[in-house]
Amino acid sequence: MKKLVLFLFPFMMLVLAAGDPQGFMVWQASALKARGVQLATKLGADKSASETLANYGNYNTMLAHREASGGAELHEKMADLFVIQSGEATVVVGGSITGSHPVSPGEVRGSAVVGGESHRVSAGDVVHIPANTPHQMLLDSGHQVTYFVVKVESK
Repeated sequence: MKKLVLFLFPFMMLVLAAGDPQGFMVWQASALKARGVQLATKLGADKSASETLANYGNYNTMLAHREASGGAELHEKMADLFVIQSGEATVVVGGSITGSHPVSPGEVRGSAVVGGESHRVSAGDVVHIPANTPHQMLLDSGHQVTYFVVKVESK
């Protein structure tokens, strides 16, 4: 028995040392749901809250929760990918931004997207918004939405 343990020891160490590669991450649905509930308790004046989950250089991940419509926005060099976790909203994309103004380098905000296309989204839907594209998330009164966000630097 002792010889068997000595024989297997190096193989057991290889298995233990292998582990997950650096940067690997799983966001369990239950953990995202719990974090969404926590975000709902941290709403700002605009009735939204978000938190960065991880930064990976040219992209990052976030979780966002909102209970009211957001303003219009445009990211000159970042594409957005939303995975709707719960609730529903209307995403308006394209067109132009009313009252547009820069808020930081590469980031433009305004009061509304006009002339864009409206798309109804709900839990399980995935939305891709290319860089340099006006967009806005609208909510019906009394509704809320929680969504996983991947922001990817565009070249």
